Amino acid sequence: MAEFLMEDGKMAEPENVRLSEDGKAVVILDQTQLPNVTEFLTLDTAKKMYDAIFELQVRGAPAIGICAGYCMYVLSGQIAEETKDYEGFLAKFRKQKEYLNSSRPTAVNLSWALNRMEKTVIANKEKSVDEIVEILGAEAKEIQAEDQRMCRAISEYGLSLIKDGDGILTHCNAGPLATSSYGTALGPLFLGKERGMNFHVFSDETRPLLQGARLTSYELQKAGIDVTLICDNMASIVMKNGWVQACFVGCDRVAANGDAANKIGTSGVAILAKYYGIPFYVLGPTSTIDMNCKTGADIKIELRNPDEIKKKFYEKPMALEEVKCYNPAFDVTDHELIAGIITEKGICRAPYTESLAKLFED
Repeated sequence: MAEFLMEDGKMAEPENVRLSEDGKAVVILDQTQLPNVTEFLTLDTAKKMYDAIFELQVRGAPAIGICAGYCMYVLSGQIAEETKDYEGFLAKFRKQKEYLNSSRPTAVNLSWALNRMEKTVIANKEKSVDEIVEILGAEAKEIQAEDQRMCRAISEYGLSLIKDGDGILTHCNAGPLATSSYGTALGPLFLGKERGMNFHVFSDETRPLLQGARLTSYELQKAGIDVTLICDNMASIVMKNGWVQACFVGCDRVAANGDAANKIGTSGVAILAKYYGIPFYVLGPTSTIDMNCKTGADIKIELRNPDEIKKKFYEKPMALEEVKCYNPAFDVTDHELIAGIITEKGICRAPYTESLAKLFED
C-alpha cells in the first residue's frame, strides 16, 4: 500500500516525491504504473528527470514543482563537482534549468520552482559554490513544506463550500499524488473524511491518459471515500440526475483574468455545470496563478503524441494508422464559468482581475 493513503482516519504524509537518503537523487512514485503496480524511480541524471516529467511519471502541477526543486538541487551538486567558479556554476545551472523547463510548457509550477531555485543561486552569489548547493537543498525542502501547508489551507477553504452528504464531480487528478499532502481539488474531501463527513464523488475517467480512473478513483477508494468512476461523456447525466452539488477541479495555470488551464475536458465539465446550475470551483496554490499571463488565450497548450489516443492502453490500435489525431493535453476554462478560485489565501470571486491581484499585494 502506497504511503499517501489515510492511516487511522488521518492523512498520511505522502512520499510520491522525495530526496534519496544520500541526497544525490530524486525518488518518485511512478504514476504511470498505478493502480496495479507501485514502483518508485530514482532520478539521478538530467535526462531521467526530464523524461519523468514529460512522460507523466511525476505529474500534477504542485508535485512537478516540488520535483523540479529537488532536481535542481541534485543537479547543482553534480555541477559543483565539476566547477567551483560561480560564473561557470551559474551558466551550467541555467542550462539544466532550461532543459527541464522545456519538458512541460503549460504547468506554471514547473517554471515557478525552477525560477525560484535560480533566484536562490543569484541571491547567494557572494557565497562559495558548495554553500550555494547546501542552500539550494534547504530551498527545495521548503518548496515542499510550503506546498503541504498550502494544501491544508486550500482544503479548509474548499470544505467550507460543501456539506456532509454532497455529491462532488472532479476531472483529472488533484489529490495527494499530484501534490505533497491532501491535494487541491480533492483536499477538502480528505479533510472532510478526517472529520467524519461523507461525500459521494463522481470521478471522470479523464481520457486519453485516464488519470481520473487510474489515480483519482484509486486514491479515494483506498481512503474509504465513496467514489464512482464514470466515462468523461457521462458527466451530463449525473448532473441532470441531481447527483452533483459541486464540481472541484485543479489547475495547471491560472491567468490574471481567472481563465484556468487544466487537463483536457475540464472546460466541457464547466459548461455542463453552468447549464445545470452547479457551482464549478478551481482549486490551486497561488504559485499556479500567473499574473504575467493576461488571459487564457496567452497560455501555451501542450500537444502530445497521437498514439496516446490510438494505441495507449489498447491491445490493438483503435484507429487506422493514417487517421489524424488532435491531442492537446489541456484546455482553458473561461473565467465566466468559474464560481470561485480557491487558494491557500482564500476564495477568490469575480471579478478575478481584482480578487486575484489582491492575493499578491504586500
